[in-house]
Amino acid sequence: MTLSPETTAETTAAPLTVGFDLDMTLIDSRPGIKAAYEALSAETGTFIDAEQAITRLGPPLDEELAYWFPEAEIPAMADRYRAMYPAYAIDPTPAMPGAREAIEAVQALGGRAIVVTAKHEPNARLHLKHLGIEPDAVIGWLWAEAKAGALREYGAQVYVGDHVGDVRGARAAGAVSVTVPTGPCPEPELLAAGADVVLPDLTALPAWLAEYVRTREV
Repeated sequence: MTLSPETTAETTAAPLTVGFDLDMTLIDSRPGIKAAYEALSAETGTFIDAEQAITRLGPPLDEELAYWFPEAEIPAMADRYRAMYPAYAIDPTPAMPGAREAIEAVQALGGRAIVVTAKHEPNARLHLKHLGIEPDAVIGWLWAEAKAGALREYGAQVYVGDHVGDVRGARAAGAVSVTVPTGPCPEPELLAAGADVVLPDLTALPAWLAEYVRTREV
């Protein structure tokens, strides 16, 4: 669904908009990404330590491919990985606990839930459709501070993620940084990066969000 931005996060009367990261925030993408890397390795004959790769989820694909391929080959390998991805990565990938409920909690409060991710946008949409998660908008190909542009465009007051890059994106957008230590970054690292809130996982988000909205309206 395409939405027209109506306001900015600085506007106190702005409608509630909450952004979410995808990998290791809404979905546990480790099984699918591991399978996709193993398929790319088999096809190219290039060793890729897929077990190690899935400990570094968050940054753009090109950064991981740089561990395994010469710089000149990375664009072609990225294109091939993305093309292979739907066949290997969608079915094995589950939702994180509380993911659907977190999106629905925003919408139940009359707000908009948007996904802002570094992932190839068509593949991000395939994951969400497969899992029956229905945000109001999906914006791909954005990492760390680059996420701030989309968050500001949609007037997001809150951004939920699992990585220090998500914290940086939220802070650059002037949004509240809510984090979950369900990805590669533990709670102390998220707090050191400037996260405003660390929840144990997304199952805790609806209660936090209800309190956030209540205090926002006071």
